[in-house]
Amino acid sequence: MTGIGPVQAVVFDAYGTLFDIHAPTAKAAETMGDDAKADALGKLWREKQLQYSWLRSLMGHYVDFWTVTQDGLDYALEALDLADPDLRKRLLDLYFELDAYPDAISTLERLKAAGMRTGILSNGSKDMLSAAVSSSGADAHLDAVLSVADAHVFKPDGVVYALAEGRFGVRASEMAFVSCNGWDAWASAAYGFRTVWLNRFGLPPERLPGEPKAVIASLDELPALITSA
Repeated sequence: MTGIGPVQAVVFDAYGTLFDIHAPTAKAAETMGDDAKADALGKLWREKQLQYSWLRSLMGHYVDFWTVTQDGLDYALEALDLADPDLRKRLLDLYFELDAYPDAISTLERLKAAGMRTGILSNGSKDMLSAAVSSSGADAHLDAVLSVADAHVFKPDGVVYALAEGRFGVRASEMAFVSCNGWDAWASAAYGFRTVWLNRFGLPPERLPGEPKAVIASLDELPALITSA
């Protein structure tokens, strides 16, 4: 696998890339008494969470990602006939204690040991991101945690991607951007990043403007692609 060229910073998406967004429903599966229901809930919750972020951006009705996350969960619980106040509370509490994927922290450690600047650029609200990076131990290996709260619009709006340029003081073309979400990978590439698509789940490529510079199946593969500018 070839590298992506010299970069001055590596910026990561958070949810699905560094942090396991399906961990809450997996942990609460016994409450539902059905692993299949838990899996369906996790998928629909994520689907509506993303849909609401995109639709709110198009409608010009921004709210923070925590509100979108709650709205998505409420829809999914009702749609799957799982509405229950105790289950809702448990799932939302667990979302503030997301597990990092096994390859996430070790990759951040390797990049920092090599002298690379690292950061997160996420739709997450500031309190959500603070909780996730703290509970996972990722905070010790990050130079910046950037939230769309400072742009009042969600990805894939270019205003969001520009936050990374402003924080690190370099052009997108001088940074690597890493995301597990195909739509985010293609959009960030179209914006100008040297994007690496983390294709954890073996999905087909998106049919969108932009094209990632590299595709990997695990973050363990990332450090070998990165060289300093």
